[in-house]
Amino acid sequence: MTPPTASRVGSDARGPERPPDSTTATLAVIVMGSPADRDHAGAIADALRGFHIDVVQRVGSAHRTPEHVLAILRDHDADPRPKVFITVAGRSNALSGFTDPQVAAPVIACPPPGPEIDAWSSLRMPPGVGPAVILEPVNAALFAAKVLGAHDPQVARAVAAFQAAQRDRVTTADDTLQVAQGTRDEGSP
Repeated sequence: MTPPTASRVGSDARGPERPPDSTTATLAVIVMGSPADRDHAGAIADALRGFHIDVVQRVGSAHRTPEHVLAILRDHDADPRPKVFITVAGRSNALSGFTDPQVAAPVIACPPPGPEIDAWSSLRMPPGVGPAVILEPVNAALFAAKVLGAHDPQVARAVAAFQAAQRDRVTTADDTLQVAQGTRDEGSP
């Protein structure tokens, strides 16, 4: 069995899915520090969509275009839907610390991997600035879905289904290993 991904969530009989072109009850705004962060942000966006969350991706630098970032944040913070902001910025991650005190919604920092990334810039924030830091794109999407699932039952069901699939993947792998080792007969508990 291949490992389940968030994009596969929602393919069972949990109820009707929203058409891909409709607006969902929840929103995730991904703000990248530069176009170089697009692949990492895209992995987050794909996983979020698997949880039935609308996604907006934007590019803005806290260092080079702070007014532009502020306009992005104001625009999306005004959207009445429950939301999270996810910042994707490498090197010196000023974007997360810049974003968090400007918005009422939770902020998740998900810096892209690489040797030039300063992880401490995502972890050390001044008092009153508290973005969560999650390094894996699917895990950042999962955390966002858990937050937004409190506002949208469809998102909550998608989270539960994703978690069940993760548990099933592990127990299936263990069953397969036990049978291959001859320590258990196929089909026995």
